[in-house]
Amino acid sequence: MSATTVNTRAYATVAGTAATFVTVGGRPEKLTADAGEDIRHTVIQRATDEARRSGTTVELLTSGDRGDHRLLIDPTGTVTPLTLVTNTTAGQPAASSADIDDVRGEVREQAPWPAADAPRQPATEPPPRPTFLAPAPAPSLPATGWHRLLAGLGIRVKPSVAEQRRAHDAAVVSRHWAGCRTLAVVNGKGGVGKTMTCAMLAAVYAREGGGNVLAWDNNDTRGTLGWRTEQGLYDTTLRDLLPEARTLLEGGVGVADITRYVHHQVTDRYDVLRSNPELLAADQRIKIADFDLLLAVAARFYRMVIFDSGNDESAGRWLRMIDRSHQLVIPSLATPESAESASLLLDALRGRDERSAALANHAVVIVTQAEPSPALAHRIADGFQPHVRAVHIIPFDPALKSGPLRFGTLRPGTRNAWVASAAAAAEEL
Repeated sequence: MSATTVNTRAYATVAGTAATFVTVGGRPEKLTADAGEDIRHTVIQRATDEARRSGTTVELLTSGDRGDHRLLIDPTGTVTPLTLVTNTTAGQPAASSADIDDVRGEVREQAPWPAADAPRQPATEPPPRPTFLAPAPAPSLPATGWHRLLAGLGIRVKPSVAEQRRAHDAAVVSRHWAGCRTLAVVNGKGGVGKTMTCAMLAAVYAREGGGNVLAWDNNDTRGTLGWRTEQGLYDTTLRDLLPEARTLLEGGVGVADITRYVHHQVTDRYDVLRSNPELLAADQRIKIADFDLLLAVAARFYRMVIFDSGNDESAGRWLRMIDRSHQLVIPSLATPESAESASLLLDALRGRDERSAALANHAVVIVTQAEPSPALAHRIADGFQPHVRAVHIIPFDPALKSGPLRFGTLRPGTRNAWVASAAAAAEEL
C-alpha cells in the first residue's frame, strides 16, 4: 500500500493530558493518559486499534498545543507522517519526525501485530476457546432388589432412598485425606465387640477407598485381633516392628518394606499390626515414646489407622492413643452391662481434659445385636443419642459371632449398616 492510499480517517484534539478522539465511524471518545504516559502515545494507540479492527490504514488528523499533524497508521502499527505544520497560534513547534518515530516505536513495541498481508482479523473479540473434554460423570448408583431386576431388563428406575443413602455413605468412606487419620475403638469392658468393630471398619475403608488402612492391636493384655484375621507371610508382631521403626523412617525405604511386619487381609484389603496374645501383659507394655515412634511409621505407610484398644484405661499407651486419635468409636453389645461401660467411659473422658471431652462429645456409638433382639438395641441407642454425635445399630449376623472376620461373609443388611457406621465416623475427619 502506498503512503497516499487512505481508506479511513480519524480525528483527535489534544489538550494537556487529555484528548477527544473521533473514530472512523464518527463516534467521539474521551481519552486520558495514564500516569507518566504521553497523551500522544494514547491517541496513536487508539488509532492503531482502529486500523487493526478495520484491517485498513487509518489517516489520523490531530490538532492541539503541539500543532496540527497528519499521520498514516496501518494495522501493523507503522506510523507515517504526511504533513508537519507549525502551530503559530500556540507559538509552539509542531511535533518533529523524531517525536513521531519515538511514539511509533513505543506503539510497535507494546502492540505487536501480524504482517499487513495477514488474514483480516474479526472486529470483535473471539469467544472463549471451547473444551472438547467432557467432565467425568458421577458414578451410577448400584441397583439392588427389584431395581436391579428392572435394570437388567433395560428399564430405568429412579434409585430408591436406601440406594441413594448407600451411595452417599460409600462416597464418604472412600475419601482420602491430606495426611493420616486415626480412629480409636474404645470401651473399658472386654467382650463388647471392639475387635469386631475395628476389623469391620478397616474393611469398609479399605474396600471402598482402595487400601492403605492399618488395623492396630494396641493392647497390653492378650489382644485377639490377630486370632480373627488372616496371617500374612511372616509371623511378626508389634514387638518385631519396634526395633526396626527408625530404619523404616529413613529415606530410601519403599512402601513394600512394611510388609514384613503386618498381615495383609486379601479380600478386605487392609493390614493388621498384631500384638502377641501368647505373652503376658508385662512382656507387651511399651513406652509412650515407643508408641509415638510406631505411629510415625504407621502414618508414613497408611492413610488411616484404626486402633483396637485394650481394657486398661490407665495404661500409658491407651491414654496416648486417645491423645493421638482424630475420632472415637464406642462399641457396645445390645446388653445393659456393655452399654453402661461405654457410658462410664464417655463420662471419664469428658472429665479428663478439654480435647478428650471434645472427642467424647463427637464420638460415634455402634450398638451390635449379639442376639436377634432389636428392641433392646434400639432402647440402648436411644439412650446414647443425646450425648454423642451419632449412634448406629448393627443387626444380628451369625458371621460376626466367632471365627474369621470377613466383610464379604455378612448379610447385605449388615454390610450396609457397617458402611453407614463407617461413614458417620469419617464424616468429620
